[in-house]
Amino acid sequence: MKQKAVENIFFNFEEDFVEANIRCIPMIVRFKLDACGIKLKLAEWSRMTAAEREHLATAGCDTPHEVARYREDLRELIFQRAGNLPAEIPVQENPAWSRTDEIPNTIKEKLLETRSHLSLDQWKRLTPLQRFALLKLSYSGHENKNFPRAMQEFGLA
Repeated sequence: MKQKAVENIFFNFEEDFVEANIRCIPMIVRFKLDACGIKLKLAEWSRMTAAEREHLATAGCDTPHEVARYREDLRELIFQRAGNLPAEIPVQENPAWSRTDEIPNTIKEKLLETRSHLSLDQWKRLTPLQRFALLKLSYSGHENKNFPRAMQEFGLA
């Protein structure tokens, strides 16, 4: 997967569930799941220990070797904790968050909905993980409060 290395961080807008043993799947882990083609269900995540969740957040997943290792370790961990193999998802060659030539439509729609603004130059200056987070937060089904919080945290509001 062609991408820049990302910092292993939790965003401030995630603090309400990161502090409590990382009870929800944070963006950094979601980012890595998309990179390695694994769908991790919240029920599977909740069976993991806090140390295992922390490891998934901090483990390397940038180089092809690291992605393969992350995938295999995660498959084994899910099997150990949940008793099943995880569902697989296709790994996108050129995901919307990686493109800096345009802002994805779901983000444009969320910007209109929240009366926010994001220029193409601002989009380009975001890290891959920040662009990924905004994209995920722009999908329906995500808490509306986190998109504006992320915009503010990223210096866009």
